[in-house]
Amino acid sequence: MSRRLVQVVLLCLGCGLCSLLYAFSQLALSLEQEAARRQGDSALPVRRQLRGGGGGGAWRAAAGSAGCSQREPPERCKNVSVSYWNSYWMLPSDVCGRNCFWEAARRYDFVKKQPLEKMHLAVVACGERLEETVTMLKSAIIFSIKPLHFHIFAEDPLHTEFREILDGLAYQGKFNYTLYPISFPAGNAAEWKKLFKPCASQRLFLPLILKDVDSLLYVDTDILFLRPVDDIWSFLKKFNSTQIAAMAPEHEEPRIGWYNRFARHPYYGKTGINSGVMLMNMTRIRRKHFKNDMTTARLRWEEILMPLLKKYKLNITWGDQDLLNIMFFHNPESLFVFPCQWNYRPDHCIYGSNCQQVDQEGIFILHGNRGVYHDDKQPAFRAVYDAIRNYSFGDDLVHALLLPLELELQKTQHTYCGRIYKVFTKQLTKSIRDICDKRSKGR
Repeated sequence: MSRRLVQVVLLCLGCGLCSLLYAFSQLALSLEQEAARRQGDSALPVRRQLRGGGGGGAWRAAAGSAGCSQREPPERCKNVSVSYWNSYWMLPSDVCGRNCFWEAARRYDFVKKQPLEKMHLAVVACGERLEETVTMLKSAIIFSIKPLHFHIFAEDPLHTEFREILDGLAYQGKFNYTLYPISFPAGNAAEWKKLFKPCASQRLFLPLILKDVDSLLYVDTDILFLRPVDDIWSFLKKFNSTQIAAMAPEHEEPRIGWYNRFARHPYYGKTGINSGVMLMNMTRIRRKHFKNDMTTARLRWEEILMPLLKKYKLNITWGDQDLLNIMFFHNPESLFVFPCQWNYRPDHCIYGSNCQQVDQEGIFILHGNRGVYHDDKQPAFRAVYDAIRNYSFGDDLVHALLLPLELELQKTQHTYCGRIYKVFTKQLTKSIRDICDKRSKGR
């Protein structure tokens, strides 16, 4: 009798304890939901402004007051399940009280966070290109979502400065980098290095040097990203089975095209292609055998480069870009062509606007070739470069980047490119709005 009484008492105590713990877990959950609701209510006017209501100035002011900066927001809760027993049921400060009782009893995780795919970006920097390269890398970091791995090919004297600058940048968790020396095939190094500009032809050998990298985005140092790298990276999934690389046309308007008027060698399509932004599936490049006009046999990437240079070196003007045009002239099925807003250059506006896509969507990637970031010939391009160069991580994106840029662009309307200055901020505004929206949602 006494034993049964003890068992009943213990059972009642156990049930009571379970009920108490359940009540605690529900209380913690309700507190979390109430806090989230209050935060959401306070951010609602900001979100409405960012989504277009209330006019441009209003949403910018609201975004600024909400703290639309590049600082990583502190996480209230870890994105993991609680999988240990705490005898006092006191949760760590960075763990929310959700399902704690049941998960602690099971003692294993239900949620496994999958590592994000890294995007690989390569650049080649020689001479006085340090600042320009760092500004390009900053633009990639500001807007991109998935983590980045930078492959930086630079002359030896620049390595120390690159390390000091990149190691000092905020958002260390968002990117990492590898520095490489400039290197060309033995026996022909001098000839390759002096082709067009110093070190420019290094890009031709990236598939052979970065043997463990499957896909890569190569960009010139004078590139600026105005939207996430993720978006151009997504073109890789649009390649058909024969395509190995993606580039934009050199010109949209044949009447002002260079290749169709002056080239003394084959070139891709009607106006040629520009290699300043080049997305590559390097696994496919290494495997492909290329048709050519030097032999009936198809040649691999490493076999075709030197013969092409020997045959056409007296006829090419733009160095490695001309060689790529020749290769894809003979292998057009291997190229994916993306629109001009992914490689927008002064040629698209100095003779009048001839990239129709930017009128509707704005510029996605700005390419300041011809040195326009460093002179006064195209002040609209320089204004964008200066704005990103002067921006500091942690500063408010609206007040420290977008608004000063808009003011500078309005001063450029005396130039052809400045007359359409709004295309320089149309996509940039959307990119910043997306960041502000994520910040307001606490993501």
